[in-house]
Amino acid sequence: METIRWMSLIIIAGLVGITLLGLAIKIVRQYERGVILRFGRLIKTREPGFNLIIPIVDRMIKVELRVVTMVVEPQVVITKDNVTIKVDAVVYFMVKDPVKAILQVADYIKATTQIALTTLRSVLGQSDLDELLFERDKINKRLSEIIDHHTEPWGVMVSVVEVKDVQLPDPMQRAMARQAEAEREKRAKVIHAQGEFQAAETLRQAARIISIEPAALQLRYLQTLTEIAGEKNSTIIPITLDIANTLQAIGKKGGGSGIVTNE
Repeated sequence: METIRWMSLIIIAGLVGITLLGLAIKIVRQYERGVILRFGRLIKTREPGFNLIIPIVDRMIKVELRVVTMVVEPQVVITKDNVTIKVDAVVYFMVKDPVKAILQVADYIKATTQIALTTLRSVLGQSDLDELLFERDKINKRLSEIIDHHTEPWGVMVSVVEVKDVQLPDPMQRAMARQAEAEREKRAKVIHAQGEFQAAETLRQAARIISIEPAALQLRYLQTLTEIAGEKNSTIIPITLDIANTLQAIGKKGGGSGIVTNE
């Protein structure tokens, strides 16, 4: 009877020891840090690997150090120029100080989410629609700096904030489409006018060169004859400019003296 009792005590002690050993062994992964609290008081931070704590007395809270991707739900925002839009964003952040993330805030993920929501509405409400559409990088940088400033006391670093999508009201979309079409038409007319101006300028320069260089006119005349000769149904009698000028002078002289006829 005594032997059975001792065996029972040994078994119970063994089970208690195994249970306590299981509670004492803590495995911290490479991307985690373990914050040790002894009777609720901070002791130290444990590094990755095999760790032992005092069961019941110590408590280990594991904090993940990997980047967390948080999607900010769509927010209805009124811009500085009184346009109602719906905007969503994504925030990338990570814990830099595990102790602050545990001791300074109850839930650092929830707190960062709420800060991102309020900051998104505040910053976009102070921006114009054109700035939001065409200067997205500037707004993203401003959001990141403001959110990171608020989360720094919690040991959380915000690395990137990106505005994903901007949904405009239907009337605004139609107005912007008409504006873009008018802008394209304006650019087309300007380009056409510039082409006409350049062509006229080139013709003016060509005429000036021909007027002061007779040889240039002769070359242009020969080039024109060559182009006409390409048509097989044409018969060409080449006359040099000297002959043409002489014939023209004779014609003017004859016209000046008159023609006499006998009836």
